[in-house]
Amino acid sequence: MTDLSPDAPALAEAVYTALCSVSNRPAIYVATYFGDPGAALPALARTPVEAIGVDLVAGADTSVAGVPELAGKTLVAGVVDGRNVWRTDLEAALGTLATLLGSAATVAVSTSCSTLHVPYSLEPETDLDDALRSWLAFGAEKVREVVVLARALRDGHDAVADEIASSRAAIASRKRDPRLHNGQIRARIEAIVASGAHRGNAAQRRASQDARLHLPPLPTTTIGSYPQTSAIRVARAALRAGEIDEAEYVRRMRQEITEVIALQERLGLDVLVHGEPERNDMVQYFAEQLAGFFATQNGWVQSYGSRCVRPPILYGDVSRPRAMTVEWITYAQSLTDKPVKGMLTGPVTILAWSFVRDDQPLADTANQVALAIRDETVDLQSAGIAVIQVDEPALRELLPLRRADQAEYLRWAVGAFRLATSGVSDATQIHTHLCYSEFGEVIGAIADLDADVTSIEAARSHMEVLDDLNAIGFANGVGPGVYDIHSPRVPSAEEMADSLRAALRAVPAERLWVNPDCGLKTRNVDEVTASLHNMVAAAREVRAG
Repeated sequence: MTDLSPDAPALAEAVYTALCSVSNRPAIYVATYFGDPGAALPALARTPVEAIGVDLVAGADTSVAGVPELAGKTLVAGVVDGRNVWRTDLEAALGTLATLLGSAATVAVSTSCSTLHVPYSLEPETDLDDALRSWLAFGAEKVREVVVLARALRDGHDAVADEIASSRAAIASRKRDPRLHNGQIRARIEAIVASGAHRGNAAQRRASQDARLHLPPLPTTTIGSYPQTSAIRVARAALRAGEIDEAEYVRRMRQEITEVIALQERLGLDVLVHGEPERNDMVQYFAEQLAGFFATQNGWVQSYGSRCVRPPILYGDVSRPRAMTVEWITYAQSLTDKPVKGMLTGPVTILAWSFVRDDQPLADTANQVALAIRDETVDLQSAGIAVIQVDEPALRELLPLRRADQAEYLRWAVGAFRLATSGVSDATQIHTHLCYSEFGEVIGAIADLDADVTSIEAARSHMEVLDDLNAIGFANGVGPGVYDIHSPRVPSAEEMADSLRAALRAVPAERLWVNPDCGLKTRNVDEVTASLHNMVAAAREVRAG
């Protein structure tokens, strides 16, 4: 549920009244979810629709029972979380349902929203330990919870006494599990936040970085990933199947890195990347190496279209047992005299693309992930890496639907990024990357991240985001994407040069970077080579005036 305009409830009432006037129509069920329906609920209840659903997990509360217009209708109570993977506290859900009885002709039990957001079943997850398994409910398990709750309403609690006892035991087990509470991690976060998770003055940082990096005007770079070739996928599958050992897998991935570095040097890029061949996914890769996460074997969910992902489960306090990327990045750096970017995923994006624990504020969990990323940046710096990118493509994605909730979200999201990136010296250049978004609502937060360089999706919007950044006085480096990687089309050098000239009308040359819109993982090598060749040519043309 988003914010309602003043006339929205009346419009909804008129529309559904008109729909209900159709003769020989089926019964109509209107589902509201992801928030409190507010004034929309009585407006809908005044229409002839037969059933209305409310999300009692993500915003609505038992005050819906006070809507007199619900009398004579079916109220569908969404008390089982359809969006996250945690087992329902059956006793708490039954308490909520009890307050709703009598508010409508029928109270039906349901999930808070569609279960397409969660994996199908826990049954294939054979690597789960017994405790963690007992805390979880995927799609099939949630349907069973709905059935149990409905039976309790119909036949009494004694009819499902065993299920209630099992739920109670699982909730208690989760609360006392030591993996959920790491005092050392919490104390470290508190101390860093108290001392101020900020870096030095941006101008001083830029001077230190310029002296270290010696980059030309309009430096060229790419976002991070390079094509995931068939050789990479074959090697990863062979490792999973036990057909090759870890040493052989590392050898093959190093060969891929060697080829990516050589390609970038031939093309003439200024700041290089290692291409991320070893990463299956930009979140799962880190989740598999962080304490407090569990990576499923078969927990697939739809991302969009035909694309599916396996979000990891963040169940406990997060910590980093060991360095996660240093070995790969330092190997890449050993192959070239040009700077190679360390590549990390930011805390907000890791939360956005995981199933996150629901027993503490998101802000606390974000800070724990941020601390792990911070430790990785410090290790990368100690290993001689001069440029580190912390990606936050999901910054806009997690923005709450209701404006009243947005400022608090942006406060802790920015704070987590700064916690993750403020452990390095002024001479280490911090990049971030943002994409998949309309940025207007979060433009101030982008500036507050205080990254030295922000690469941002801009090709399809014709650089409009630069005007938004200028309007708030953004003064750090910026790399608006000069070509759209989502298309197989190879743009000409002149086309990209025109984009750069347009960008230079908004951003001075000393702050402007040249890069694609996004990572290159989904493109093929020929497309990437041709596009980057033209991108470098465009940068050189514009430098020359």
